[in-house]
Amino acid sequence: MRPHRHPLARALLVAHFAIALPAAWAVPLDVPVQSLESALTAFAEQADIRLLYSAEMTDGLSTALPLKGDYSVAEGLQRLLQGSGLGYQAAGDGTITLVRNPQGAALELGTATVTARSAAADGLPEAYAGGQVARGARMGILGNQDMQDVPFSFSSYTSELIEKRQAQTLGDVLASDPAVRQSYGFGNFSQVFVIRGFQLYSDDIAFNGLYGILPRQIISTEAVERVEVFKGANAFLNGVAPGGSGVGGAINVVSKRAEDTPTRRVTLDYTSDSKTGVHLDLGRRFGEDDRFGVRANIAQRDGESAVDGENSHFTLAAFGLDYRGDRLRLSTDFGYQKQRVNEGRSVVYLTTSGPTSTLAGKTPEAPHASNNYAQPWSWSELEDTYGMASAEYDLTDNWTAYLSAGGKYTRENGVYASNYVYGANGDARVGRLYSPLDQETRSAVAGLRGQLSTGAVSHQLNLAINGTWQEKRNAYESTLAANRGYGNLYDGAPVAEPPANTLAGDIHDPDTTAKVRNRSAAISDTLGFLDDRALLTLGLRRQSIAADAWSAVSELRTSNYDDSITTPVYGLVIKPTDYLSLYANRIESLQQGPTAPAASSNPVGQMFAPYRSKQIEAGIKLDWGTYGGSLGVFRIEQPQGVTGTDNIYRVDAEQRNRGVEASLFGEPLDGLRVLVGATWTDAELRGTLNGTNDGNQAVGVPEFQFNIGADFDVPGVPGLSLNGLLLRTGGQFYDSANEYSIPAWTRVDLGAHYAFKLDERDITLRAGLENVANEDYWASTNGGYLTQGAPRTLKVSATVDF
Repeated sequence: MRPHRHPLARALLVAHFAIALPAAWAVPLDVPVQSLESALTAFAEQADIRLLYSAEMTDGLSTALPLKGDYSVAEGLQRLLQGSGLGYQAAGDGTITLVRNPQGAALELGTATVTARSAAADGLPEAYAGGQVARGARMGILGNQDMQDVPFSFSSYTSELIEKRQAQTLGDVLASDPAVRQSYGFGNFSQVFVIRGFQLYSDDIAFNGLYGILPRQIISTEAVERVEVFKGANAFLNGVAPGGSGVGGAINVVSKRAEDTPTRRVTLDYTSDSKTGVHLDLGRRFGEDDRFGVRANIAQRDGESAVDGENSHFTLAAFGLDYRGDRLRLSTDFGYQKQRVNEGRSVVYLTTSGPTSTLAGKTPEAPHASNNYAQPWSWSELEDTYGMASAEYDLTDNWTAYLSAGGKYTRENGVYASNYVYGANGDARVGRLYSPLDQETRSAVAGLRGQLSTGAVSHQLNLAINGTWQEKRNAYESTLAANRGYGNLYDGAPVAEPPANTLAGDIHDPDTTAKVRNRSAAISDTLGFLDDRALLTLGLRRQSIAADAWSAVSELRTSNYDDSITTPVYGLVIKPTDYLSLYANRIESLQQGPTAPAASSNPVGQMFAPYRSKQIEAGIKLDWGTYGGSLGVFRIEQPQGVTGTDNIYRVDAEQRNRGVEASLFGEPLDGLRVLVGATWTDAELRGTLNGTNDGNQAVGVPEFQFNIGADFDVPGVPGLSLNGLLLRTGGQFYDSANEYSIPAWTRVDLGAHYAFKLDERDITLRAGLENVANEDYWASTNGGYLTQGAPRTLKVSATVDF
């Protein structure tokens, strides 16, 4: 029987059904954005509940968010009532009654009581309309936050986007972010991300809010639930990263957890030219009230890539355990990842001076997209073992204490071959580097967060202490420039492996060469005024950075540094309407200070105070329920060192990045999901030697970049969707003098996704073609070297739930 009105007074809407479902049970719901009254009617019918409320309570109100997917009754009602000023209570017979402006409203079904609270209290912020992004993310010390409530810019990408794009690495996921671009590390195949014009090393990516845990260099996605990208300076929120990068942004990876319904899934995939893989994903909950959960992801992938002769072997085993109690939540993650790349196409250096150079200010054109200029004797092997444990305990309904700790061990090895191009025709000298590395990292964070009110002002208080300890042991052998082999960038002819001319340390048992100890304590308060329509965030973090270094050649200490510094944060959010937020922030980033070059006249091993990079940002955020957007402007000033005419090294230079970011996301039309955005950046050098390069564009920073991504359901064919992604990136300078540059480039990716049932089993087929036009292009000059874009690559996969 459908809900009906009282025929005279429109006083009550009553949904009559025989059974009231427990709040924890998930039911399939499909309620689009509409008037609140119509939405509640549809919800009551689909959820099979009894719902009562006065009709005048819903007059003139509409829902802000759609309901599409499996939700519990509690989750569904919270989503429908968001921003309405209404809550709900339940009687023992299953009848649910709406109430006005509840304080700690609870949903009671029989003897069970489920307190109304945000999705953050139970785990992850909910997905936004369209499912590709989430409406919230972990904001370091601030915890999980809704996008409209924080004075910062961020994006959070879900497992649905990861699966649809068949993303195998973190770089594949972040190709969808218009503010992020990717390059390789200087000698190997580590993924380096450029956010707001500054590098973020893979070493400095957080795992469930903790630095120093994830595999080094390349991060796979098989065990990843979400990828959260924070845009801007972030030392206050997260503390100093162990590698000292991340001035323009931070990334946090969220691991998969056991879901309420069991996961039994196997995926077979193929990537051109001959790479095949298998991924097994298993998870379930058990015990009383399904409080215990286990999730396992095992994957292997082998074969040749679309780059000629480049092949790899990849293995992953990741396990996640968790416990969800009434007040206590526990989780652990353990993982092992190993990847070997043979004949990997490496970065390219330009020899712009010297008697052999004939470049004369011209950057060589990129070789054919699939051409491989690596050497048959080159290889790289990365092996990581990692683990972490986390605990949260609700001391009261408003206060939560938390603790996370973990560590990893990395073993990196390889023989690297790099091309140093000196001729306009592609002539190059081929160098060799063998550099084994062992690295151990430990990391921990503990804190307390809670809420209270002082009169009409609300407070969200946070206290946290962080610590990261890292030790590196490495040695190397390399080839002097004069002894490098002769080759050519375009013909790819093999070059005999050059002999080692320079040796440093014991390559079979490397000694300690570096230790880093970062410790900090932070406090913050977000004050809410006018019923939280205005939110003011104030905070301080006191950071201690200690670093020691030893020469791999002489084993003597080359530097020793230990200093402390305080970084503040100021942020303001004003929400004049339910769909509009205005925000502004002033925040900083910190990096370990530089060491004076050996050739300078400074004292040997002199280290400078930490770089303090300052950011100012302001913008607007819009949330129309099914789609949203943002527009922001920012300025980041990063100090830099320079050696003067007196041969003294000082921190007197600066890179100033000013930019504008815009984005659009969500599901503006039923069945059409979009991820669109653009970034414009003016990265200006200042205070250079004798002012020679003042005003020039910084190396590796394009003036513009934009993405247009879309995924739409094909009408009349249930389960079939098509997707596309266009990436456009502006030209970049290779050197600070701006004499060498690469042109702008465009890449187009196309794909399809088809989900259906066969013998009651869910089956999903996916196909994607990246770089459809097989464009030959240099993707980046980040780091002062050239990284070539990948060739046309076909990806297909089949997933079966069993």
